[in-house]
Amino acid sequence: MPKDHMTDLKHDFWKQLKDVRAGLLAADGERPVPMAPHADKEENAIWFITAKGSAAARAAKSGGEVSFHIADPKAHLYANVFGTAELTNDDKKLDEIWSVVAGAWFKDGRDDDSVQLVKMTPKEGEVWVSNGGASFLYEIAKAQMTDDTPDVGEHGRVVF
Repeated sequence: MPKDHMTDLKHDFWKQLKDVRAGLLAADGERPVPMAPHADKEENAIWFITAKGSAAARAAKSGGEVSFHIADPKAHLYANVFGTAELTNDDKKLDEIWSVVAGAWFKDGRDDDSVQLVKMTPKEGEVWVSNGGASFLYEIAKAQMTDDTPDVGEHGRVVF
């Protein structure tokens, strides 16, 4: 894969990740659980708000490996991203990404003692960015009529 293709795919990943509402975070050898990602391309980080004692928090406590899996047709993004997690007590970042949705999971909202911020640092991943919309439908129809494989976007391995 040419380097510029990988660079473009990584750029598209970060751009599309901002529109992803949820994915599955797997940590500490436990089953993947739904989590809302908060993308930060400049920091090469995906932030998650979780509860102290959760699998993500346990993995992050030891700098453990985690994976985040995305299948979001509205964001036109599909990905398996692997990296490490760490606990952080960055109140400024927590305030920045806090939402009403996050607050619904904690009895005392933002001030709940069980709120834990986890920072995932992606290392590598496999990413599919689809064209979506009318161009997707056109490619599917064209493939049906010509027996060609549809060109519905970009796919490749990314190193972060």
